[in-house]
Amino acid sequence: MENTPAYELRSARFLASDVRRLVVKEGDVVIDATLGNGHDTLELAQLVGETGHVYGFDIQKDAVEHTRARLENEGLAARCSLYQLGHEQMLTKVSVPVRYVSFNLGWLPGGDKTITTLWPTTKKALESALSLLLPLGVCTVCAYPGHLEGDHERSELMQFLSRLRPQDFNVLHQHFLNAGEGAPECFVIQKQTCCTYTIESDIEE
Repeated sequence: MENTPAYELRSARFLASDVRRLVVKEGDVVIDATLGNGHDTLELAQLVGETGHVYGFDIQKDAVEHTRARLENEGLAARCSLYQLGHEQMLTKVSVPVRYVSFNLGWLPGGDKTITTLWPTTKKALESALSLLLPLGVCTVCAYPGHLEGDHERSELMQFLSRLRPQDFNVLHQHFLNAGEGAPECFVIQKQTCCTYTIESDIEE
């Protein structure tokens, strides 16, 4: 009998990775809205193949440079367009429908912890991402509470996603009940086939 590895239930970022591997196919256009150290960008570049494309955003120069170096080392830089811009500006660079968008909120791992995502710009970026998604396209958001801005961002994110119309989106929230306070959480948002979402207009008050 073949020895196959057992499924392992792991943290928020691993769930996001599982989701993107199910959703993203050869030829897709996708967005990494927070480059970080480039791990997600590299995985996306591998998934979209030679005929797809990855758009990536980060306000920090180090994040863009680290990501570009990682992609070049794997020979995949040509599949990606990287911008040192806040993700709230993604509509200035992306005008085509996308299959998938990835968000990792908080600060750059190993970087300056005083530079963190903020809810006003995250909200604008998330609205932009949802407007760009193809029918059945998916957006994953990994949130990192446990610090002041992270707690605020998670709280606002919960309210924002809870108000999305079920006719337009399905929203899944993964939270490990026994992981302790401040553990990362993952949100998975999938656009419905009949969705007519435009920025701000379809969020129930």
